[in-house]
Parts: sequence; C-alpha cells; structure tokens
Amino acid sequence: MNDELSRVDSMATQLGRLGAEPPTLAIVLGSGLGSVADAIGDARAIDFSAIADMKRTSVEGHAGRFVRGTLAGTPVICMVGRIHAYEGHDAHEVVRGVRAMRRLGATRFVLTNAAGGIREDLEPGHVMAIVDHLNMTGLDPGVGLSDGALGPRFPNLEGAWDVPSIDAMATFASAHGIPLTRGIYASRMGPSYETPAEVRMLRALGADAVGMSTVLEAIALRRMGASLVGLSCITNRAAGRPGAVLDHHDVQANAARMASAVGALITCLARGEHR
Repeated sequence: MNDELSRVDSMATQLGRLGAEPPTLAIVLGSGLGSVADAIGDARAIDFSAIADMKRTSVEGHAGRFVRGTLAGTPVICMVGRIHAYEGHDAHEVVRGVRAMRRLGATRFVLTNAAGGIREDLEPGHVMAIVDHLNMTGLDPGVGLSDGALGPRFPNLEGAWDVPSIDAMATFASAHGIPLTRGIYASRMGPSYETPAEVRMLRALGADAVGMSTVLEAIALRRMGASLVGLSCITNRAAGRPGAVLDHHDVQANAARMASAVGALITCLARGEHR
C-alpha cells in the first residue's frame, strides 16, 4: 500500500503542469456546486480521466475535472466533483485527488458537500460550517499505510476543522446576509438515503447533518497537516422530518441555488478576510 505515495506524487506532477505557481488554497466542490469554479481566473482544466491513477466519477452533478488558476489573487486548485466510496472505490482512491493537491503545495482546503438537515432548525438553503464530524462509513484512508507515508499512522483528529476561520467567515456571512450556521456532519457510505430510524440514531449521536462524502478527505488531509474548512449545503430535510424530499435531482437543484453564497464564502477565505 505504500505505493500509494508514488501514485499521489505522480498525480501531483501531472497537476503541476497546469500552472507554475503552487496553489495555496484547494477547493472540493460537491453535488450541484460546480458553477463556483467559474469564478476562478486564468483557469486551466484537466479531466479526471486524463490523469493516471485518478478514478472517474459516475455521479450526476460531479463534472470530474481539476481547475487551476487564481481566486481573489490567491493561487488555487479546485476539484469540480469528487470520487465517492459508494461508486465502488476504496478509501485510497476516494482521497487520492485531495492528497495530490496537498502534495502540490496547497495548505488550506475548503471541502463542500450537499447534506440533509437532521437538526430541526436546518432547512434547505442554509449553509452549515462543519465544526466536527462522525465517520460512519467504516473506512479510513490510513489503512495499509506505514508511519510517515502520507503522514503519521495515528493522526490526531481533535481540532481537525479550522474554527478561527469559521468564526471570521461567520462575521462575513452575517454582513452579507448568508444563512451560515455551525454543526456536526455525519458521513455514511451511501448510496441509499437514511431511514427515519437511522436519522434518529444519528441525532442521538450528535449529528446535525448527514451526507455521503467529505470525512474521508478530511481524515487524509489532517494526516498530511492541512487546515480544513467544511461547508455543507443543506439541500433537504433528513428522512423522518416533515416535508423531507430525498431525491438526487432535487438535491442538485437546491445546491445549485446555493452556489452563489458558497462561492462568496470561499472567495472570502481566498481573499484573506477570515484572518
């Protein structure tokens, strides 16, 4: 499994050909949020399929490409779409893209996703900044790696999410009328949506929102010393809540309507207004 480091470095080399200046900020755009990448200036793109060892995404709403350029004067790299374990990929394949962006030089990451709101006050249209997470996938991207290969074998995940950045981002959101809240994100394997009983279980465990991504990326990146901000677009009420609609097309449509707000928050981070 330590060949994974070679695969990641090979990918980073391929991504490096898209631009001269190493990116400092990396972005992962989840379901329906691909339009956020349109704000990247001097954009150069490459499809997942054109990169050796990068799996293709098969999920509607995930374009499956990397984009390099600048955002608010900051060198950035962006994954427009992601790889999911439920597509049949192992944990290393799921996180290979973010590991390559980290090896390319990015130190700060913004991980976005679409999520179902478990907490009663979370409604479609709200953005939730992730302050902690629950890994309910049964997977870990550190399995099989020796100590020192892509980070320590036993990473400390306490404080994984950059709360000071979230604090300042909340100030920006308040000033610009963006409905930003905070909460704990639970990641399940998928692709089936949760049952009402499973949502009650997740609520009892402390989860505020639930989705099928992001946490494996977060674990891999913290292992590599990256700073993380997570933004969950609440696209639906979770199963069992009155009025819950569990449909991927509806999720994509609701996320797309939130892309402008998410883009503004990411640009705020790129500009340094969070400092």
